[in-house]
Amino acid sequence: MLETEKLGTHPLDKTVDLILNQALEGKDITTDDAVFLLQQKEVSTIATIKATADELRRRQVGSTVTYVINRNINFTNICEQHCSFCAFRRDEGDRDSFWLDTAQILEKTRDGVNQGATEICMQGGLNPKAKYQGKSLPYYLRLIATIKEEFPHLHLHAFSPQEVQFIAREDDLTFRDVIIALRDRGVNSMPGTAAEVLDDTVRRVICPEKINSESWLEIVETALQLGVPMTSTMLCGHIETPKQQIQHLEKLRSLQEKAMKNNYPARITEFILLPFVGQDAPAALRHRVGRDQPILEDTLLLTAVSRIYLGNWIKNHQPSWVKLGLEGAKKALNCGCNDIGGTLMEEHITTMAGAQGGTCQTVEDLQNTIASLARPYQQRDTLYHPI
Repeated sequence: MLETEKLGTHPLDKTVDLILNQALEGKDITTDDAVFLLQQKEVSTIATIKATADELRRRQVGSTVTYVINRNINFTNICEQHCSFCAFRRDEGDRDSFWLDTAQILEKTRDGVNQGATEICMQGGLNPKAKYQGKSLPYYLRLIATIKEEFPHLHLHAFSPQEVQFIAREDDLTFRDVIIALRDRGVNSMPGTAAEVLDDTVRRVICPEKINSESWLEIVETALQLGVPMTSTMLCGHIETPKQQIQHLEKLRSLQEKAMKNNYPARITEFILLPFVGQDAPAALRHRVGRDQPILEDTLLLTAVSRIYLGNWIKNHQPSWVKLGLEGAKKALNCGCNDIGGTLMEEHITTMAGAQGGTCQTVEDLQNTIASLARPYQQRDTLYHPI
């Protein structure tokens, strides 16, 4: 650890109370402040940090907990990459590999709409054979058309920065070219997945074939400049340090601040923590981390610090009920989160890693979980407009 990372010390000799009071005054805390908060071990101190995050959530977005009715579609698990946390990817020809055709995608979309979905979330593995007329971009545009031709008003939340980079590389295009084409064909917003931890020393261990931090940030910024809203995520609880976690948040905060100050037509709409699930993940990282399921208390503290650090800039914070279960997500709603996510209807990526939260939730399950906190609930669309 660096000298300033030692437990119980702060490079400016600030106390926890002073840092939290500054946050409650509406000021941004520093990266050193946030690292210091993450290092706290006393139960009473952690409780105070959580309570501060909860109060900031109330001031910044109110007491209502939102949710979205959505359908998740993973169109293939065939992938050229070999991320050390991923139990989803398969090689072509593996017994349990899949690649949905347009009829299957349309069937899943219709089923989602029949259940009230306002959003389709679509992502997939990086399949080098996913081409139409020898090109990748036309294949992805056909995926969009499959949904949009029958459901033109359905919100399509699709294709991560990694998928944008993959298409650009395969077809020798710029990131901008790809995003414009996806946007103009019908992608309404994009998921900020594939971020993992925006520190290349970590990425070289857990996802060495993925895009680097600079490229991820460039793609997200380009999307915002082009009017395509983005979400943001962090894969946490594996080999990263508290300092690397906060540096990740700093990059998100700086990008959102830049988007707002330069009046980009779109923004980062939400932040989602994705704690590492290793039960069925590749053995090397699982053994290095030393556990199969997330440590809930670690996730809740990081949830609280994320609200304190990001809340002035990214107001909507969401836990992952897939990774934490509904009970864990419920606790996160008292640690700075204001949204419980979506119904999903089916989820493969985390479930195949051994997550125990399930693959879908009913609207009633989400509503009952929120109501048990004596908080009101509200259905929303993807961009956080109430329905």
